[in-house]
Amino acid sequence: MPLEFELCPGRMIGGDHPCFIIAEIGINHQGNMETAKKMITMAKECGADCAKFQKSDLQCKFNKRALERPYNSPHSFGKTYGDHKRHLEFSHEQYKELQKHAEEVGIFFTASAMDEMSVDFLDELNVPFIKVGSNDTNNFPYLEKAAKKGLPMVVSSGVQSMDTMRKVYKTLKKHTDKFTFLQCTSCYPLDPKDANLRVITEYKKEFLDIPIGYSGHETGICVSVAAVAMGAKVVERHVTFDKTWKGNDQAASLEPQELKDLVCSIRMIESAMGSGVKEILPCEQPFLKKLGKSVVAKVNIPKGAKLTQDMLAVKVAEPIGISAEDIYNLLGKTVLKDVEEDKSIMPEMVNNY
Repeated sequence: MPLEFELCPGRMIGGDHPCFIIAEIGINHQGNMETAKKMITMAKECGADCAKFQKSDLQCKFNKRALERPYNSPHSFGKTYGDHKRHLEFSHEQYKELQKHAEEVGIFFTASAMDEMSVDFLDELNVPFIKVGSNDTNNFPYLEKAAKKGLPMVVSSGVQSMDTMRKVYKTLKKHTDKFTFLQCTSCYPLDPKDANLRVITEYKKEFLDIPIGYSGHETGICVSVAAVAMGAKVVERHVTFDKTWKGNDQAASLEPQELKDLVCSIRMIESAMGSGVKEILPCEQPFLKKLGKSVVAKVNIPKGAKLTQDMLAVKVAEPIGISAEDIYNLLGKTVLKDVEEDKSIMPEMVNNY
């Protein structure tokens, strides 16, 4: 299986295809539908490929005590954790409305399925792919259910070990070839020293037939851009309109101008990666003509002389003569005409050059 597949209709990832950029709206919408729609539009305007949310069935995701525990955080939208989560959770009908809005503005739409019931719902919603959040990456019954749906999968790997990711790979491979792993450190916001970007390299060596990406929670865009330079084919970043809004993810999110800058920087890096073939490029010709060095006569050289090292020098010369790199190829060859000191050695001056 090649290192590429169709993640969304008409949009391939991996190989030489552009990095797929996911704007993770998540629950940064504050539980407000109009805000959520505006964030979808913002993601499109900033150049992201996909607007993503987080879908949960609270009774499936949490046990009763977890929902009833007091939640006194400054980020809370309710007295209990359940109240808080209910405030932020959109209904099935609201998700359909958001999906329609995404279609209207022309951006792919999906969500992280935060539990098995949400996997079923997102499959029914016909999203292009399912995102697996880090806290479900070692949830093997969930992974098998999601993989059997036949949808492509984007799998974050925060709070996981390499041994676990090997098990995840083997589990998913039984059912699908269309999945990607994202290097991720689950900390909000993330100190760059904990981003561990070299894991991208290790994943590429370990999992040879799937694209590798990066899900970042750091502030700013530098680390995410570096991930693309290291070969990330998918980049996911949380987005917001205002980092001071309530919510644990806000501080680790990108505001609109930052998202624009990220998209622009990723596209620039992709362009800068080039073909990997080292050759003189057309854009270098002006430099070469102006400052490229040639072999010149260090002394007056009479016709018929055999060239020796002490007869030759390397200088920026006019006209441009034999390239500096060929100076040793001239040694022992005969000159066909007199060459004045400091004059360029031209190919036609040297026998059998």
